[in-house]
Amino acid sequence: MAEEVPTTPPPAPLYVDGCPGCAMDRKKAANKGIPYKEFFFVAVTTIASALPISSLFPFLYFMIEDLHVAKKEQDIGLYAGFLGASYFVGRFLVSFFWGVVADRVGRKPIIIFSVASVVVFNTLFGLSVQYWMAITTRLLLGALNGMLAPIKAYSIEICRPEHHALGLSVVSTAWGLGLIVGPSIGGYLAQPARQYPNVFSEESIFGRFPYLLPCLSISIFSAVVLVSCIWLPETLHKHKNIENEVEMSGHSRTPQTEDVDAGKSLYKNWPLMSSIIAYCVFTLHDTAYTEILSLWTVSDKKYGGLGFSSKGVGQLLAIAGLGLIVYQMFIYRPVHRYLGSVNSCRAASALSIPLIAAFPFMTHLSGSKLGLALYFATILKAALGITILTGTSLLQNYAVPQHQRGAANGVAATAMSFFKAIGPAGAGALFSWTQKRQDVAFFPGDHMLFFILNLVQFIGLVLTLKPFLAVPKHYK
Repeated sequence: MAEEVPTTPPPAPLYVDGCPGCAMDRKKAANKGIPYKEFFFVAVTTIASALPISSLFPFLYFMIEDLHVAKKEQDIGLYAGFLGASYFVGRFLVSFFWGVVADRVGRKPIIIFSVASVVVFNTLFGLSVQYWMAITTRLLLGALNGMLAPIKAYSIEICRPEHHALGLSVVSTAWGLGLIVGPSIGGYLAQPARQYPNVFSEESIFGRFPYLLPCLSISIFSAVVLVSCIWLPETLHKHKNIENEVEMSGHSRTPQTEDVDAGKSLYKNWPLMSSIIAYCVFTLHDTAYTEILSLWTVSDKKYGGLGFSSKGVGQLLAIAGLGLIVYQMFIYRPVHRYLGSVNSCRAASALSIPLIAAFPFMTHLSGSKLGLALYFATILKAALGITILTGTSLLQNYAVPQHQRGAANGVAATAMSFFKAIGPAGAGALFSWTQKRQDVAFFPGDHMLFFILNLVQFIGLVLTLKPFLAVPKHYK
């Protein structure tokens, strides 16, 4: 019997003392389970950052009325669009900067600074009594909230490779939850002197500043989260030779990134850039859909809307948020495990098209039938949207090594913010235009509104197909 040749054991991972990234790698090597505590911190900080983004949508229509900037009722959507876009213009200007800084100084300082900016500038927005003040505070809130780029990198650096999909889904779901719960808070708490006259008087501070209460509530929550950031562990490797560090640490390289050229320019990395382009189109659609849904549901029925109150919109979005939590907890992981990132994006995008086409026909319903149809469609649309954004985010992060993730997510956030700035402004202008064409024969009013939304969704679907979308080698 031939003598067996002994196999060479794999080299033991080496860690640099005092390096927070190595400390995190050591912790991941020792604990193979899901890092629930770290995921919890990721979730609450992401929610705190996302809550103010769309919290204004339920009361945006009424806020523009109170600021007396629109000369005609049909022009309210136009001014609402500019105000909604100002946040994303600010984020577009500096997102790449925050991503690069996160790769230099660490993820934790940027996360803390971003949450602190929410506390300050979201409160100032609630105190706005002039249109220019509202625009300025939203612009600064977007510019100083650099959370999105580092938090995505952070979410996959705190867990082992087998939990990366879960880590990014925590970010996507928390972000989506914030974008849904935020409007719920705005809808329930805006104009409290009108909605709850037995509790708040017109002479109180919340009567004089009717949109302060929802903003202040979000700022208080963010202040609590800011304190909890003390316990956030840093994940960035901080020692001089990054290439040696990647080679020494057995857990710094993952199966998803082991074939990535570490020195390759981000802009020449087509798997990264193609996934970012698709991601941008989907975020354009998602932002436009959120604003259009809020404006459409509160607008008068004579203009093709549903005539909801801001409280009614808040209730609708709160139920959608609960549905999103259920989807994340029980459905998303099996879907991703079975279909993978690319196919789940394609399936969710394809299913979104007939769903969006059904919205304008809901104006023919009333009572419980309208409620059931609208709640079901909103919940399903939120779940499909999270599936798409999580899948494209995974592809982006797998296309680059760790030391480029902050910058890569910064590029994605910059491009996404540009498209998200177009979303509210374009949606507001589109909404105003369609309200003036209720009696035309071809796609009247809200039918044209949702048809154009579907057109953007279809473009996104096409961008997930070959040969445009190039996936990292791990997926081939």
